[in-house]
Amino acid sequence: MNSVQHKSSLISLSALGKGACIAAMLASLQGCPLLLVGAAAGGGALVATDRRTVGSQTEDREIQVKSQLQLANDLPDSAHVNTTVVSNTVLLTGEVPSDAIRAHAEAIVHGIPNVHAVVDQLAVMPASSFGSRSNDTFLEGRVKTALIAEKEISANDFKVVSERGTIYLMGLVTKSEGAQGAVTASTVPGVKEVVKVFTYLTPEQARALSLDTLGTADSTAAPAVPVNPGVAPGPGATVTPIQPAAVDAQPLSVQTGAPISDSSSSSTTTELK
Repeated sequence: MNSVQHKSSLISLSALGKGACIAAMLASLQGCPLLLVGAAAGGGALVATDRRTVGSQTEDREIQVKSQLQLANDLPDSAHVNTTVVSNTVLLTGEVPSDAIRAHAEAIVHGIPNVHAVVDQLAVMPASSFGSRSNDTFLEGRVKTALIAEKEISANDFKVVSERGTIYLMGLVTKSEGAQGAVTASTVPGVKEVVKVFTYLTPEQARALSLDTLGTADSTAAPAVPVNPGVAPGPGATVTPIQPAAVDAQPLSVQTGAPISDSSSSSTTTELK
């Protein structure tokens, strides 16, 4: 291999490495569902399909990145803490070795700029095993598949987090949507409990936010597909629907409904004005 070819290979490997790092960071953010639109045309535009504005989603990701970095730096290695952020509300899940560490983790997140509420669901116990975390990943996929199959709600309005078999549901939803999503999640085999961590909207607010979000999509991509049944997309909206088969091609079995509860945080019952 001559020097020119060697240099070209190094550049390619470097670019590949950077791409892998970026992909890993995006995956770790556990953000709202983001769909790649227009990649074939070279645009590679990411279109958000939940009800938050682009600005709100960006702020949520900044909060998540900052909180994860500070928690990783300030907590002991024995702590296993995950953060999930929706509309400036931070959900803390995982395990910590003591009540003092739990309080410290919550204080750290409260100190992050633009955090409006913290829902502390940390358990004081040894960190979960690799097998437990793998099962949680599997359960998240099964619950998302079940939500996609529900015709009266949009799975894109729900963020699903699983921790030791407990499913946490977040998002901007109406009370009827939240109730239906929780019941749906509770019937997925392996789910031990469902905890609602919603910010509730009136039906009028939900419709308005859905239309506003759709209106921010890339108008140069393919024809639009409605996100919510009965809600027409905004001008130039483009949404690539998630197919259930992409998550789990097998029919989803059901169980007797697991217990459903509200988080103790007041953010679960807050209605946007």
